[in-house]
Amino acid sequence: QVQLVESGGGLVQAGASLRLSCVASVRTFSNYDLAWFRQAPGKEREFVAQITWIDGLRIYADSVKGRFTISRDNAKNTVYLQMNSLKPEDTAVYYCAARGLSGSYDSWGQGTQVTVSS
Repeated sequence: QVQLVESGGGLVQAGASLRLSCVASVRTFSNYDLAWFRQAPGKEREFVAQITWIDGLRIYADSVKGRFTISRDNAKNTVYLQMNSLKPEDTAVYYCAARGLSGSYDSWGQGTQVTVSS
């Protein structure tokens, strides 16, 4: 499994931007698909964005499309989530996850809190 550590969360006002980072401790980082999920209070964890290892294909949830951008820097073993035009409904704990040969996202970080005030 991959160890993942997120950072970059915080408290911001609606309309602001944040960039989340997730550093992975694995030698073959470039061979993993990476994703961001989030979980709001009282709700189930939901998919936010994904970037594949083989072709860098990006997929976004409809709720964040056009506002969030996922990217990766394989040289730094890091995946980012640039979040613009934040809304109060984006408030959640954000988790990064990695998917390798198992075919499922089975490595998770501890999460970073994002709170957007209106």
